[in-house]
Amino acid sequence: MKPLQPPPASGAASSSSARPRRRSDLSLPLPQRVPDRAVPLPLPLPLPPTSAPASTPTSFAELERINRIGSGSGGTVYKVRHLPTGKIYALKVIHGTHDESVRHQICREIEILRGVDNPNVVKCYNMYDHNGEIQVLLEYVDKGSLENIHIPHEPSLSDLTRQILSGLSYLHKRKVVHRDIKPSNFLINSRRTVKIADFGVSRILDQTMDACNSSVGTIAYMSPERINTDLNHGKYDGYAGDIWSLGVSILEFYLGRFPFAVSRGGDWASLMCAICMSDPPEAPATASWEFRNFISCCLQRDPAKRWTAGRLLKHPFILQYAPPSSNSIASNQVPQSHQLLPPPPPPHFSSS
Repeated sequence: MKPLQPPPASGAASSSSARPRRRSDLSLPLPQRVPDRAVPLPLPLPLPPTSAPASTPTSFAELERINRIGSGSGGTVYKVRHLPTGKIYALKVIHGTHDESVRHQICREIEILRGVDNPNVVKCYNMYDHNGEIQVLLEYVDKGSLENIHIPHEPSLSDLTRQILSGLSYLHKRKVVHRDIKPSNFLINSRRTVKIADFGVSRILDQTMDACNSSVGTIAYMSPERINTDLNHGKYDGYAGDIWSLGVSILEFYLGRFPFAVSRGGDWASLMCAICMSDPPEAPATASWEFRNFISCCLQRDPAKRWTAGRLLKHPFILQYAPPSSNSIASNQVPQSHQLLPPPPPPHFSSS
């Protein structure tokens, strides 16, 4: 339907020519601009900051290798220096030639991890394809891993566990499963901030909870249903698998040894029997009820009965030693009385 139009006036063409001219004596003068009273126009808003700081290395040529700091499944990690700024990073080199589909999957995982931003997760800054090898630029954590560290002091262990759970809960909320939780993948810096590392085997889960079928990770810390697919009706929950691995790791910190009856470096058959056929390990009776219950909430044979990372953050073992400020997790300020690492030896003075 066309909008209604007013009817044209009769003799419109002739009336326009007969219209009287505008009287000049009724014109208003334009206002004069007085500089002293002028109101400044608003300046344009600043542009939003880019997703990556300007100092983040963008060219592989800007990196100088200092020394090798570790090696793991499928890769070697180097300490590197960014020449323009002098900042120190870790560079993980993923060895081997990969076909296009595998390279695409690795790049996809790394791209996901570049979006991860949590103080208890090692930051991923960039990725390079150099000489056929994929190289990942990571945050450098100066005090190294917590492997083989004995932490029998429950307040210290609670503090460490709280930080790990903070990072793990963040990852799980983003539908990222680590799949290789173990003591060597927990790093600590000089500020005593604990960070989860090594996401070479991480994988994003889709809405259908795609089964984590690829055989990756360390069998010593794997959950029973992951090792033996006949358990739990062949279903594998990656989130619950991470919680089992966390429980084994925390109990190992407390005991100072691998908590099963076999060595963690034992053969596959021995480890499978110990993990899949024996009862889950427990904290000793000398430990507090809170700690023993916390370990039990992690090491349930039925994955559906294991607590989530978010729920474990509210467990009494965590809350009773948590700093009074609710912002402590965000600020990552670990109380100085909670020593996660042994104190340095006293200085030695020469008799000369």
